Amino acid sequence: MDPLLISAASGMKSRMESLDMLANNIANTATAGFKSDREFYGLYEQQLPVIEKQWTDFSQGMLTATGNPLNLALSGSGFFALNTPNGAVYTRNGNFQVSKSNELSTPDGYTLRNTLDKGNPIKVDPSQSIDINKDGMVRQGGQDIGRIEIDSLDSQAISKLGSTYFAMTDPKAPVGIAPATDVLQGHIEQSNVPVAESAVKLVGVMRQFEMLQKAMNLGSEMSKSAIEQVAKVS
Repeated sequence: MDPLLISAASGMKSRMESLDMLANNIANTATAGFKSDREFYGLYEQQLPVIEKQWTDFSQGMLTATGNPLNLALSGSGFFALNTPNGAVYTRNGNFQVSKSNELSTPDGYTLRNTLDKGNPIKVDPSQSIDINKDGMVRQGGQDIGRIEIDSLDSQAISKLGSTYFAMTDPKAPVGIAPATDVLQGHIEQSNVPVAESAVKLVGVMRQFEMLQKAMNLGSEMSKSAIEQVAKVS
């Protein structure tokens, strides 16, 4: 196959992957706790660079005050630990609620793990106010009723599960209590997607894709012309 066509096709494939990634980032700029994806390229001698893998940027997003006592933000590198039917998952999205069974949970029904009760859900009285300290201690009526589990994870051992959840990919990877991470009640962590930068990159990638498409069309025309010339000589 023509080396020009191989290079152009390889480049178009990598640009399509970039477009999908950037479009997903931009679509989640308003998603609380969302972590943007970025690219890592491998270099090849006879082809254009292609995306070798994507990686997630775990840098902290802006913490915004909401006044909602069930909005929680993490100042630090930890993750909220959640119970799901398929085991524990993790998130930075602190948009919580009181479930029908009076447990602190996500809108999807995943419950916050209680370190004072072997990871079981935290039961609350919906008729009373809920106070949550920086260390994750949940209090009602002047009594401690649970402590939110905030875990420290190896970023290389987790992968995205939907927009704001993360699951362990290596069951042997250590999970520990997150150091120097504070829980801020009445706050939410915004997406860490750099909107302007992502928009500029999206336009650039689209232009690169168009150029590669033109290169592929030109290569096809040149190959067709060469075949026709050979046919005439024969």
